[in-house]
Amino acid sequence: MNITPIPCLTDNYSYILEDEVSKIVGVIDPSEAKPIISFLNKKKLKLDYILNTHHHFDHIGGNIDLKKMYNAKVVGFFGDEHRIPGIDITLKDNQKWKFGSSLVNILHIPGHTSGHICFFFEKEQIAFTGDTLFSLGCGRIFEGTHKQMLSSLNKIKKFPKNTKIYCGHEYTYKNAEFCMQYDKNNINLIRKFEDIKKLRSNNLPTVPSNLIDELNTNIFLRCDQNDLKIKLNMENEEDSKVFKKVRDLKDTF
Repeated sequence: MNITPIPCLTDNYSYILEDEVSKIVGVIDPSEAKPIISFLNKKKLKLDYILNTHHHFDHIGGNIDLKKMYNAKVVGFFGDEHRIPGIDITLKDNQKWKFGSSLVNILHIPGHTSGHICFFFEKEQIAFTGDTLFSLGCGRIFEGTHKQMLSSLNKIKKFPKNTKIYCGHEYTYKNAEFCMQYDKNNINLIRKFEDIKKLRSNNLPTVPSNLIDELNTNIFLRCDQNDLKIKLNMENEEDSKVFKKVRDLKDTF
């Protein structure tokens, strides 16, 4: 599977997927059509599928133009069929779906939106997490609850540890600054921040991340860890309360 990040808008990422076996081509969350078309033309590729993690405009803005140009099928969550433009294939939680030669597990991960899903390519151990899990961050709570978001993140935490995480935005540097403020003695985080600084200074993407790194450095995935609870003066508090505290702190950061 070839995966190419395509920068869109200000800080979004769409992803072009090329299945080398079946030659099927897809795009994850096309914010806008123009950069996707430009890449496809350059590589002489035809688009077969448009995969949407959720309905926000900066993830579906290119749907209709791309569908018209390539007659591609739009894929999304069945509960969002009324607000994902051009949707053809509706998927449910824990459903298996085939993308070329790859088996994709669909996880419903509400919190950021009520209909957010993750596309997990099982054999390749690749996850497209949209705006639920970012590198060193997580999405804002818009339509769900903090408990829902924490539950969604806990689903992702159960993926194999070497899973590559492809998220929807280049927020990593700012997220790292936030994590450092409240978890500054985390050696793994300090090392990761140095890597992030080098990448961004060369205008290179910080994606994909991988799950083991996120488990060790992403403060939103560490709300069950005693060392973090102590740092936040929340020792013995429920994980959900710690998560809400961290999310509230990030919202005003």
